[in-house]
Amino acid sequence: METKNYSSSMSVFILLGLSSNPRLQKPLSAVFLVMYLVTLVGNVLIILAIHSDARLHTPMYFFLSNLSFMDICFTTVIVPKMLVNLLSETKSISYVGCLVQMYFFTAFGNTDSYLLASMAIDRLVAICNPLHYDVTMNPRHCLLLLLVSCTISHLHSTMGVLLMSRLSFCASHVIEHFFCDIQPVLKLSCSDTFSFQMVVMTETLAVIATPFLIILFSYLRIIITVLRVPSVAGKWKAFSTCGSHLTVVVLFYGSIIYVYFRPLSMYSVVKDRVATVMYTIVTPMLNPFIYSLRNKDMKRGLRKLRDRIQS
Repeated sequence: METKNYSSSMSVFILLGLSSNPRLQKPLSAVFLVMYLVTLVGNVLIILAIHSDARLHTPMYFFLSNLSFMDICFTTVIVPKMLVNLLSETKSISYVGCLVQMYFFTAFGNTDSYLLASMAIDRLVAICNPLHYDVTMNPRHCLLLLLVSCTISHLHSTMGVLLMSRLSFCASHVIEHFFCDIQPVLKLSCSDTFSFQMVVMTETLAVIATPFLIILFSYLRIIITVLRVPSVAGKWKAFSTCGSHLTVVVLFYGSIIYVYFRPLSMYSVVKDRVATVMYTIVTPMLNPFIYSLRNKDMKRGLRKLRDRIQS
């Protein structure tokens, strides 16, 4: 088979998208446009509400506002290009554009996972060691956690894209996905990808497993501590502060584990598209609702924001 190394900015890939049925293109574009707008509006409102209410200037809401910002960036890397391709006949993306999309998708996605871990640490300290909460979760430490989250994520993304850029690709340049994700792009390579897969799998496991294990450890400690609380009301109050965060963690990590922690030979186009839509589009859209519907502080902050806008 003839191979071609797509190394110039003139080379392109074709993104098949979510469906090849022409009749579904416009309905799908309308659905995902609405979801994208809801994601933008919802997360922007969360950020504005937190920054406009002094009572929400706490570590938990500091991380939540940054999570909302990352969710906006995360979906913006993918959805606008997907919408253009749904309404276009060519559905192309340049080689460079594909690598850029892959870089920022990976960077923002990993930053999300580290922010979720930071929020788990915040809940751990608040419930298990409340007397030292102000010292442990001071602004300097919170900013440090944010910087570490961003740095690790961007370094991981840089390594993955650099390794990908060294591969050669076959004459076929059709990506069976709606964006440039690692697995579907890797399937097009004519190079020996075994070493690449081992390096990326090992490094990805370390990068993704670290925040996941932090979350797991935090909640084990929280459960043990809460079970020692004598009153049922006290237990419910402690658990209720973690409910929103735990819901987002399950949605986010459930789909990620399904998509990425399998060998390339087990890759399934249709199933992976559905799972990928969950954590790239659905979860960022649901986050503002999950964190605000049962959160009295957020409801108060949103009402205060509404009153400021109306006045």
